Amino acid sequence: MQPPESYVNERLDHLGLVAGVCQEIGLAGYLDRLAGETKQHVSIGMATVAMILNGLGFSNRRLYLVPQFFANKPVEHLLGPGIEAADLNDDCLGRALDWLYAHDPTQLFAGIATQARRVFGISARHVHVDTTSFSVSGAYTGCEQQESEASTIAITYGYSRDHRADLKQWMLSLATTHEGDVPMFLRPLDGNSSDKVTLASAVEALQQQLHAPDTEPSIFVADSGVYSEANMRRFNAAHIDWISRVPETSKQAKGLLESAVDSADWQDSPDGQTHWFTRIMTLPQGQERWVVVRTNAGEARAQATLKRHVDKAEQSWRQKLWHLSNQRFACQADAQSALVRELKGLPLWLDVQSELVSHVRHASKGRPRKGTSPSTMEWQVQVSLTVNQQRVQQDTRRKACFIVATNVLDAAVLSEQEVVTTYKDQGSVERGFRFLNDPFFLASSVFLKKPERIVALGLIMVLCLLVYRLAEHRLRTRLAETQQTLPDQLNKPTARPTMRWVFQCFEGIELLHIRSAIGTYSLVLRLQPMHRLVLALLGPPYEKIYKVPT
Repeated sequence: MQPPESYVNERLDHLGLVAGVCQEIGLAGYLDRLAGETKQHVSIGMATVAMILNGLGFSNRRLYLVPQFFANKPVEHLLGPGIEAADLNDDCLGRALDWLYAHDPTQLFAGIATQARRVFGISARHVHVDTTSFSVSGAYTGCEQQESEASTIAITYGYSRDHRADLKQWMLSLATTHEGDVPMFLRPLDGNSSDKVTLASAVEALQQQLHAPDTEPSIFVADSGVYSEANMRRFNAAHIDWISRVPETSKQAKGLLESAVDSADWQDSPDGQTHWFTRIMTLPQGQERWVVVRTNAGEARAQATLKRHVDKAEQSWRQKLWHLSNQRFACQADAQSALVRELKGLPLWLDVQSELVSHVRHASKGRPRKGTSPSTMEWQVQVSLTVNQQRVQQDTRRKACFIVATNVLDAAVLSEQEVVTTYKDQGSVERGFRFLNDPFFLASSVFLKKPERIVALGLIMVLCLLVYRLAEHRLRTRLAETQQTLPDQLNKPTARPTMRWVFQCFEGIELLHIRSAIGTYSLVLRLQPMHRLVLALLGPPYEKIYKVPT
């Protein structure tokens, strides 16, 4: 009698896309070559890919629950033959994290990112650098950290970018490309690290990493946290090209911004939304090109903010001056002194008109007799308050201006408009931080005891971001090249879909295994035309994972 057929369903969802990127950039092979021959059933490379699949599964499962995550997933199809969900336990993944830490996550990621950029053709002409913080749950006392190596990051209190000053934290320095927001550098940092030190070190390390005779020099972009005389001297000595926002604390910056309102040198972008003018500044660290920038959107924000301040200040000063006007003084000098004293700190955009009025005061109560001379004279200050709209407009323009500096003095090499647009794209690295802090991401909250494993987990987090950005960049590029679109969340065509939305569209795709006496047959279920289009745009390796018929 022929045995009956058996059916096994496994959820493939979007994990095939994630596994496809890992395969295309050779991530597991790169790590396994470094690890060499091991007796472990799951190699270091496969364990790392498993953690990336878990992280980009957006299930918010901790590492000890990874086997549960893979319980209904096609593990062999995604990772390789012979691997089961139970093999991906916390011991296996913990050993992988320890190995990653021991082999310097910064150097490991540099090699993987370089290989990935070469495969996907990502340019590193403009590099954006910044830092962020991650809160941790747990005490992380000094005794625990003394057991760790001296080079391990310090889990401690510091300035919390996610406004959790009650928790200890660690920090991460990240660099991304302008093209595709692809991460290319990471460095875990102490929880109380200073941007002026860490960002400068990150830029110098990146310069060493990217330096090659046949490559175009990179221009490093950072916020004002990196700008200081000492750091700029270091960059100039190392022949590093940079773009940075200038803090408005120096005398030169304040003077230039004050004169910006009345400058006749403003230039406009083609769309009329951005305006700028340039000055060559001779500073102790050398010559720099400062570009004063003002945008229409920034001016609108400054105007709305200043209007709230003006309304609040006007109300407060009217009340203050009302109390002054209801006082009487014995002489003109006292009244004048009181007025001067009360007007200290008056905003420039509030105008006060004042008048001293005399009042006669008799010694006795009641109506004085005819011919009686007054015994004393009192003085009152009458004031009126108005808002100087011209000064409000000038202050609005002043507050909307900011300075972007570069040590590339030749406008033929780097135009003013390119300086402005490149700095405005600093949001590239910020978008990466938003992704890493997503509450559905692998490590939105860190629950690891050893700082060494937190450092290694930082590598896993940024590898997840790398895979995500590479897939998104490839899909958007191919859509633009073929002039095709995908439906967005509102079913409207878009040529720039987010990979998060594409991942959601792949939910529900299953891999069905039919086992019978004559063998096993596998079939991918619920593939729709939109899925097939995405797979065709990404390329044959992805079609193979989903077994799309040719």
